[in-house]
Amino acid sequence: MTLLVERPGPLSLVQDRGRPGLGHLGVSASGAFDRGALRQANALLGNDDGAAAIEVVAGGLVLRAAAPHVVAVTGAAGPVTIDGRQVPAGRALRLDTGQRLAVDPPTWGLRTYVGVSGGLAVAAELGSASTDTLAGLGPAPLRAGETLRTGVGRPPPHLEDVPALARTGEITVDVVLGPRDDWFVPAAVRRLLDDPWQVSPVSDRVGVRLTGGVLRRARDAELPSEPCLRGSVQVAADGLPMVFGPDHPVTGGYPVIAVVLDAHTDRLAQARPGQVVRFRRRP
Repeated sequence: MTLLVERPGPLSLVQDRGRPGLGHLGVSASGAFDRGALRQANALLGNDDGAAAIEVVAGGLVLRAAAPHVVAVTGAAGPVTIDGRQVPAGRALRLDTGQRLAVDPPTWGLRTYVGVSGGLAVAAELGSASTDTLAGLGPAPLRAGETLRTGVGRPPPHLEDVPALARTGEITVDVVLGPRDDWFVPAAVRRLLDDPWQVSPVSDRVGVRLTGGVLRRARDAELPSEPCLRGSVQVAADGLPMVFGPDHPVTGGYPVIAVVLDAHTDRLAQARPGQVVRFRRRP
């Protein structure tokens, strides 16, 4: 069973649940940026919740079925069509031989997930089929003309439709301060929590870069490299924060002023350039 990639869009990657537990080897967990959307797609199809799917950045993906498939589209909200006919996202969809599935640029959010019954059959590296853009592990980004093999699926369960991404102009994420908030003046910590931050267009899976007021340090010393997690809010020499994503480095030499709750980092997967992000201190 295969799917042909007719157009990959700006960036389409194979992602599954990732490679957790390999930080001691210098390998980040990687995996789907919006893990909830990946789980939703697989649940709709009756797959294992971490089965490999396609993570599509900013739409533009077109797939043609070389055999009948059942697919599901979740994550960012936008037009989805089969042979030019608009179909609903958030439910299992039949794709007959020769039909084309198109995922257009989303109206809200950034990353769309396309799952297929049986999952994508991709060779694993270090136990995962995920593409790690920083470490260079996993399959290359999808290319036009590429053929994707799929596993053997089972009849999907009868589930209600998955709701589309909530339409909001701002994204709020909870944080825990530290471990290096004491490296910043008190006004910088207040600014982090009180000010709106805008998503930079150079954000990627390594980290969501933010623009706004400079966070001034209280210490000018160099910080020895120390472990970093997904969700770490690292402040570089320019005084601007970056929230580490799934392909983050496992160590860093800039101070981490706060850490986003792990569950809330999925929200940042859908942050578009220019969108406002706010940090809320966890009570």
